Amino acid sequence: QVQLVESGGGLVQAGGSLRLSCVASGMLFDVNAMAWYRQAPGKQRELVAAITRSWSTNYADSVKGRFTISRDNAKNTVYLQMNSLKAEDTAVYYCNRPSAPFGWGRGTQVTVSS
Repeated sequence: QVQLVESGGGLVQAGGSLRLSCVASGMLFDVNAMAWYRQAPGKQRELVAAITRSWSTNYADSVKGRFTISRDNAKNTVYLQMNSLKAEDTAVYYCNRPSAPFGWGRGTQVTVSS
């Protein structure tokens, strides 16, 4: 059974940084593209960033230049470095595949105070 465990969220002031981590188990991590999503209160879940098995990346326009996705296949972990955070980045952040997602983990809450 696939398990995705996100961590690293917290409360940060606008302009600050956070680094999220997601550890995956029960899957062949290194052959899968992975992604970070977020869901703000009252909004649909949206894809924020994705990374392929060959380390190609893409980002939502709203986070380009501020967020960086990376992966460590030896640790079955995908990361999201978030810099220059804004109040509108406040959301619960999840990791999963960018297509045919597995069951969702609990996510990690990111709250940016303005």
